[in-house]
Amino acid sequence: MLIFFLKPSHDLPLKRMLKFCKVMKSHICYFLITLLFIGCKEKSTQKTAKNKEIKVVENRIKINPIEHATAILEWNNLTIYIDPVGDLDKFKTFSKPDLILITDIHGDHFSLNTLKQLDTEKAKIIVPQAVADRMPEEFTPQIDVLNNGESKERYGIKVEAIPMYNLREEALKFHTKSRGNGYILNIDGERIYFSGDTEDISEMRALRNVDKAFICMNLPYTMTVENAADAVLEFQPKQVYPYHYRGRPDVSDVMKFKELINNSNSKIKVTQLDWYPNDEY
Repeated sequence: MLIFFLKPSHDLPLKRMLKFCKVMKSHICYFLITLLFIGCKEKSTQKTAKNKEIKVVENRIKINPIEHATAILEWNNLTIYIDPVGDLDKFKTFSKPDLILITDIHGDHFSLNTLKQLDTEKAKIIVPQAVADRMPEEFTPQIDVLNNGESKERYGIKVEAIPMYNLREEALKFHTKSRGNGYILNIDGERIYFSGDTEDISEMRALRNVDKAFICMNLPYTMTVENAADAVLEFQPKQVYPYHYRGRPDVSDVMKFKELINNSNSKIKVTQLDWYPNDEY
């Protein structure tokens, strides 16, 4: 009977239980209450520890800028290559890729030579059709073709293909609509967007619930700093990374990009990474 009344409960405060024991004048009762509350405390501690562990998991997506449009993400023992191009020295300190995303056919996004040199035997390669058409048959079993608006899940990561194309008349020849993909990666509760080569298109402006956004800004191929900032202010990612900002002949002013955003919305965090480690930019 005593055990029934002393069942641990947040609805039975400590003072009431102690008063009960005083009435009962029982040392055994005090002893049982002590044990019960220690048990409750241990359960609370375990719950807190579990919550802390979840927090660590959610924050362990590692972003590695390689150069220009090339990046490597590391998460949960998986390695994701975005637009891998260039010498193997750039990749030698990283694990072989489990997943590769390629946005477009241009040489700063797609290099067949680089893919052939990398150890991609076990990798899945997500590409638009235009890229798949330029890959030899040896890669066919690894390729997932995504068209704009389609999605695919690999290794617990849902990948969404987002349109990327030019709007300015003088730039239409660079990136035609439906040829290439931007991508949203849904990883561990976060939505991470890579714009690829694009201007401030309506599909970008309509994005929602983006946690991290990698936004291009280089002329004459993509868009101006002003247009990039204006698009970001419309779809409001939590954090934005300017990347792909070296053009010809100029390099985009990423500090101006940051100012334009933060002057209008200080809640959007602008993070500058080193995308051009081998030069002054």
